[in-house]
Amino acid sequence: MRIARFSTDDSPRYAFVQTDKKDGKEYLIELDGYPLSGRQVQPTGQRYALDDDGIRLLAPVIPSKIFGLARNYRTRTASAADQGRPSAPEPPEDMVIFMKPSTSVIGPDDPIVRPSFSRDMNFEPEVAVVIGRMARRVSRDEAMDHVLGYTCVNDVTLRDIQGDDPMWTRCKGFDTACPLGPWIETDLDPAHAKISFRLNGQDVPQASGTTANLIHSIPEQIAFISSFATLLPGDVIMTGTPDASGTLKDRDEAVVHVEGIGDLRNVVIGE
Repeated sequence: MRIARFSTDDSPRYAFVQTDKKDGKEYLIELDGYPLSGRQVQPTGQRYALDDDGIRLLAPVIPSKIFGLARNYRTRTASAADQGRPSAPEPPEDMVIFMKPSTSVIGPDDPIVRPSFSRDMNFEPEVAVVIGRMARRVSRDEAMDHVLGYTCVNDVTLRDIQGDDPMWTRCKGFDTACPLGPWIETDLDPAHAKISFRLNGQDVPQASGTTANLIHSIPEQIAFISSFATLLPGDVIMTGTPDASGTLKDRDEAVVHVEGIGDLRNVVIGE
């Protein structure tokens, strides 16, 4: 099941996304409430074609907090060496966690605004976990019971600022640094999700990977994070990027693709 957040008149609403078997088109089936409100939501009877004029997909959630994991793929060091690039340090045994503010979130087709103080803004395609039930000190075995679904995320990072930003607050937390979307997919195998990235219509092979190569699995991530911070419905965990990122320049089109979810497209503009 795919859950979307959308607007037609600047008023956010929620919908299931369904493919019509007759015409093959995708439609938004409007809901009468917020799927994470804790109450049962029902279709209103209103249906919109996804490609209709005036339909705008929004970020599927506005989380109270966004956690990210750094250096969480086994393939990063090996693939860098294979391509003749300097190898990254060996991944740490413990999780390296950072946060982004909710004000960094944008949706599909929203512009990524490069801050004027940066000259090296990078993309990082990832699978994001969307929490569906409050999670506080849950075990690994219980962790997936607290997940609503998954979406695409681009962990946009100011690489030239990162070295002077030991807490990564400015380099990863600036406005528009967290594109999310296009919707939440509840039916996905999170242990084998394939990630890829296109820049201006061209595949970027080094940015592809699969969550099968996560160092710390999604249940481990949820269990660890919930051991010190209560995860609320709608909160997001960015699970890590598969390999080295690359530079985003003004007017670039960045597309994160996760097989089984879809495409998250954004274009870069200067501040």
